[in-house]
Amino acid sequence: MWGDDVTLSREGEADVIWGLIVSGFLVLLAQAVIYSIVMGAVFLKRKTIGIGVFYCLLGTMHFLETYLAAVFFIELPFGLISPGSTVMFAGKLAFFLLLYIKEDAEAMRQPIYGLLSGNILMIALGLILRFYSDPASLPGYNPDLRFIDQMGLLMIWGTILLFVDLLALVIVYERLGAPVTNTIPGRIFISLAIVLSFDQLLFFAGLHSLAGVPTLAFYGGWIAKIGAAGFFSLMLTAYLRLLERDASRAATQGMADIFDRLTYRHRYEKLAEQVGRDALTGLQDRGQFDAKGAAMLQAASTAKLSVSLMMVDIDHFKAINDRHGHVEGDHVIRKVAATIAAAKREGDQLFRYGGEEFALLCPETPPGAMVLAERIRAAVANRAAAGLAQPVTISIGIATFPADARDFRGLLLKADAALYEAKTLGRNRVVSSSAAGARPIRSA
Repeated sequence: MWGDDVTLSREGEADVIWGLIVSGFLVLLAQAVIYSIVMGAVFLKRKTIGIGVFYCLLGTMHFLETYLAAVFFIELPFGLISPGSTVMFAGKLAFFLLLYIKEDAEAMRQPIYGLLSGNILMIALGLILRFYSDPASLPGYNPDLRFIDQMGLLMIWGTILLFVDLLALVIVYERLGAPVTNTIPGRIFISLAIVLSFDQLLFFAGLHSLAGVPTLAFYGGWIAKIGAAGFFSLMLTAYLRLLERDASRAATQGMADIFDRLTYRHRYEKLAEQVGRDALTGLQDRGQFDAKGAAMLQAASTAKLSVSLMMVDIDHFKAINDRHGHVEGDHVIRKVAATIAAAKREGDQLFRYGGEEFALLCPETPPGAMVLAERIRAAVANRAAAGLAQPVTISIGIATFPADARDFRGLLLKADAALYEAKTLGRNRVVSSSAAGARPIRSA
């Protein structure tokens, strides 16, 4: 009888353990299904309600995800499983990948920077509260600022890892997933499995250090995340095949491009390109002319080479403005700028000097400077001036370093004097400076 009781007791314990395993699995599965349905529905409506709603949905769960990853675990035979890490984080990573597939890398980065900024702000505001040492006592409630600090640090660490995860996720999806398999679910699964494994290793290090989470959570979490990668890859595939079957955006061309778009670097480079550019013509502006002109002369002096400066002015431009208006005047400036840019040599540097005046720095030109200047003058004169009563022409003054001047300021004065001479002689001509003064090269 006693042996029968032991057997029944063991069977009862086994039933209890099996029941806990099943219930734990069902809880995780239910969370994953609900997460996928809600996130997929909001993402599907992003064109109607705005993608910001999707971002806010990701952000609102960030604290709960981190909190559960640190304190709430379900015990299964292969280890401790946290819904925050297994379901919420793995699901978030999967939907970030969907965001990349349907949108682009730029759309991925916005919530990351928002989450990181919010985490830092949370810690900063919590630290300020420490200056108030006597908060009101409430029954059952005790403020735990240490807990806020702990969660804040975990969230910052998690967000930094998320940035690295997403960079790796896109690279694996684009560069490593395709050679292994051409199927969408296969590429998604490979990407998620590799990145989640990497994240589990580093995020657990933070959990163990800050919250004392045991090692069983590492092994159990890793196995559960691989399972989550399989589940979410199937959910994303179903979404792509059933709900959004239209063509996705073009794939990113390379890893450098992915990095640029995730870090805003291409925005900085684009901004840097715009600095020093004339807004009307897109040419380099006066500041660039002053800087590059002096540098070009210094380099030419060292190499014992020549540099020619052409000062170019649109003839009778005030009359064009007065007769046709400033809008048409701006059109003429842009048209002349484009014509000069097309006629100059590849190594020549063209600038908008100001108003209707341009400057062209031409290395190693004499005697070719005069030939080039005449070609430019003729190109502008021969281009049709649609809607204008008179043709558009230009006058050009040339000075050459070191023959006409030994420094940049002197070269500019000489070229300007030659331009004035060209205008005095009747315009629509090229005049070159010389030691004895300016002399006409070509008259139209």
